[in-house]
Amino acid sequence: MKVFGTGLNKTGTKTLGECLKILGFNNTSFDLKLLQDFSRGDYREIFRVSDLFDSFEDWPWPLLYREMDHRYPGSRFILTERKDPETWFDSLCRHAELTGPTEARKIVYGHEMPDGHKDHHIAFYLKHHADVLNYFKNAPEKVLVVSWDKGDGWPELCNFLKCREIPDRPFPHKNKSHIQ
Repeated sequence: MKVFGTGLNKTGTKTLGECLKILGFNNTSFDLKLLQDFSRGDYREIFRVSDLFDSFEDWPWPLLYREMDHRYPGSRFILTERKDPETWFDSLCRHAELTGPTEARKIVYGHEMPDGHKDHHIAFYLKHHADVLNYFKNAPEKVLVVSWDKGDGWPELCNFLKCREIPDRPFPHKNKSHIQ
């Protein structure tokens, strides 16, 4: 089974990736080259990489749920979210202050930095969330919505992925200092 994180960056994607690794999935994460390929509509390398791994999170994967569902019909999709869009935007801004302008943000959101574009970013967040849920409305068993902020963790994830048992270790919150 392949598992795709469909949540935008700063929604707990690193935590999801760590969880999937602990559960034994061969995970891959952010890849600027693949995001550039996606923006050009060139899926050759994206499909080559998706054939090699069984779990995916961060760019470009949240934008590829339709293509990945068609290519891998038995896949599962995990939509990570923050407790509310404002919390997500604040986290995105704090991260941007640390990293500075990025090509990835320019490709995805149309702006290298989120400051001054709050309404645009929140609208993007809400639309992405709605689009993912709408896409899977006739197959709700294929998608799980989780919020680490709201306390979701091993039970929700393991139940969805039909794991035989829940790992006997603490839930691996990554970037926990950013959870409010």
